[in-house]
Amino acid sequence: MPGGNPGIPEAESGNFIWSRRDILSLAGWGAILTCFAAAGGAILRLLFPRVLFEPPTSFKAGYPTEYTVGDVSEKWMKSQRVWIVRTQATLYALLGICTHLGCTPRWLGPENKFKCPCHGSGYTKDGVNFEGPTPRPLERVKIALGDDGQLVVDKAFRYRYELGQWDDPNAYVKYTGA
Repeated sequence: MPGGNPGIPEAESGNFIWSRRDILSLAGWGAILTCFAAAGGAILRLLFPRVLFEPPTSFKAGYPTEYTVGDVSEKWMKSQRVWIVRTQATLYALLGICTHLGCTPRWLGPENKFKCPCHGSGYTKDGVNFEGPTPRPLERVKIALGDDGQLVVDKAFRYRYELGQWDDPNAYVKYTGA
């Protein structure tokens, strides 16, 4: 051993230098730990996405005066799958999903009924089933007057006729204005 005691190895004499084997071993462990950290980060990102993939459940449907008494408005059918129906004293929103298989019924104005193209189920203007294999009426969704006087429809809250929920104050809006 140069410059030292021939009987004492370099590591013990204080002139320790890492060997090639030590450096390669350290680099290998570093690469393995980096891979595990990247995989763990990917799994966490998968479990907690940064984006909400569902559209909002509520929307403003305009002012009650925009809806004609006795008509079914299809204004929101394509974008929200909701019909707004105005009667003499109320407004209510029907969800455009057939209760048989989840198809999208169509409003047939001349026949004054909703008709499902999948299996022929028929519903009256107020959503009650009267023909075809559908097991129950269409569902109503929450509707209310907002602070600005516009109708606010929220599809997250659904009301079923056979459970007596159509009488719930959130299933319709009383409106007798112009």
